[in-house]
Amino acid sequence: MNGARNRIDRGLILLVGPAMVLNLFLIFYHAPVERTMGLVQKIFYFHVPAAWVAFLAFFVVFIASIAYLASRRASYDRLAEASAAVGVLFCTLVLVTGPIWAKPVWGIWWTWDARLTSTLVLWFLYVGYLLLRSYVPDAARRATLSAVLGIVGFLDVPIVYLSIRWWRTQHPSPVFAGGEGSGLDPRMRAAFFFSLAVFTLLFVVLVRLRMRLCEAEGRAEALLDERRRSL
Repeated sequence: MNGARNRIDRGLILLVGPAMVLNLFLIFYHAPVERTMGLVQKIFYFHVPAAWVAFLAFFVVFIASIAYLASRRASYDRLAEASAAVGVLFCTLVLVTGPIWAKPVWGIWWTWDARLTSTLVLWFLYVGYLLLRSYVPDAARRATLSAVLGIVGFLDVPIVYLSIRWWRTQHPSPVFAGGEGSGLDPRMRAAFFFSLAVFTLLFVVLVRLRMRLCEAEGRAEALLDERRRSL
C-alpha cells in the first residue's frame, strides 16, 4: 500500500516539474503580449488559476469536513487540514498577484472593492482555521471545531465568485477563456487552460505531500499522549 502510494507521489512530482517549465514557456513565449495592458497581462495566467485552485481547495475542505462530522474518520480530517493549508497558499498568491496587476492598470495597489474585500475575508477565515488547529490540543475536539469552521468558511467562496455580479465593482468581469467571443487569442486560451491544468496538478501534489505530513504529526502526537499517560 505504502509502496504504491510512494510510486504515485514520485510520479506526480516528476510530472509537475516539466509541466511547470512548459507552462512558463507557453505563458511568456507562446502566448502573445496583450496590446492594451502589455506584459502585465501575463499575471492573468497565474492569478486566475491560483484563484481556481484556492476555490477548489476550500471546496475539498468543505466536503471533507462534512464527511468527518458524518463518519469521524481521521483521514477526512487530515484531508481537510491539508487542503486548507494549500488553499491558503494559493489564496495568498491571488492576493499578491492581484495588486501587482492593479497598480499599472488601475493606478492603485488596493481598493476596498467587493471582490477584493471578500477574498481577503476568505483568506482570514482559513488562516483562522489553521490557527485553530494549532491551538486546540485535544485531537477530537480540534477536528470537530475545525470541521465546523471549514464548512462555515466555505460560504464565502460563492460570495467572492458572485460579488462582481451582485455589486458594482472595479474588478473586471470574468472572461470565459474557451468561448469564441472571449476576445482571447487562441494561443492565449491554450496557455490559460494549460496553466489551469498545471496549477490543479500542483494542488494534488501539494495536498498529498501535506497529508503525509499530517499523518506523521498525528503519529507523533499519539506517541506523546501515550508517553504522558505512562508517566
